[in-house]
Amino acid sequence: MAVAQNVDMSFKIRDVIFKNPVLTASGTFGYADEFDDFTDVSSLGAVVTKAISMEPRPGNDHQRIFETYGGMINSIGLENVGIKRFVEEKLPILREKHIDFVVNLAGKTLDEYVSLAKVCAEHNIKAVELNISCPNVKSGCLEFGTDEVVLGKLVESVRNVYRGCLIVKLTPNVTSIEKIAQASQQAGADAVSLINTVKALGVKLEFINGKFKKSTVQGGLSGRAIKPIALGAVSRVRQVVDIPIIGMGGIYSLIDIFEFFSVGADMIQIGTANFTHPDISGQLVDELKNFMTENGFSTLKELKDNLRGEY
Repeated sequence: MAVAQNVDMSFKIRDVIFKNPVLTASGTFGYADEFDDFTDVSSLGAVVTKAISMEPRPGNDHQRIFETYGGMINSIGLENVGIKRFVEEKLPILREKHIDFVVNLAGKTLDEYVSLAKVCAEHNIKAVELNISCPNVKSGCLEFGTDEVVLGKLVESVRNVYRGCLIVKLTPNVTSIEKIAQASQQAGADAVSLINTVKALGVKLEFINGKFKKSTVQGGLSGRAIKPIALGAVSRVRQVVDIPIIGMGGIYSLIDIFEFFSVGADMIQIGTANFTHPDISGQLVDELKNFMTENGFSTLKELKDNLRGEY
């Protein structure tokens, strides 16, 4: 295969052209500028912001992170500055630094999601991701992501007020993620992203003065431990929807990205790896480009077709 002179890694969803398929997952990359010292954030396909709610959220007041074998459990509780401060303080920075971004939206009610989407439309935000799958808050999010009828109404309501790129983030904590994905597509989603974290419990035991002391953290498991679950979910969803799929769950290397492409993902998000390797997203962009150049792939489609046996 001849060496490609020009490598096109772009991918288009609705009217948004992402320069490459490497995104960062919501809640793992702050509001983007926090990572300036580690990587060229503007080189990424996009940064998915922390989940943004109508009002500021302080997050959970108990232990928020629990390291476990092959991953971590988080119980952050969607801490964020709220939509008003986001558009006043964070949005100008993203635009000034020419950072491509997707705003993750988290509401307690259908009306809150609609209101958040309206604000995004008013400020010409080109892409949003609906967080309907966070497992560590008391209300909202996961309540919408486990019932296809409820989810369909939510997505349709948001679609009515927001004409930009609409991504729906799916949870693995359901009986049939395929039905949830189909409901998202039918209601007007432009893409689905999956998977969010898996419900889990971290237990720490200490034996002190003849007695066991137990502490626990209940939240969402992420990292390498969930990659096989994520790959399985992406593969099944690919069989039932025509819209793009953004895969995530335990991505740490170029081979991980290729595995997600091979089962049907069009783009990927990097999450937990950002905590231990804050420069990993930028590195993987470079590695992907170098691989395509050295092996003669001129477009992302050529690479994915080859991985899927369609080349």
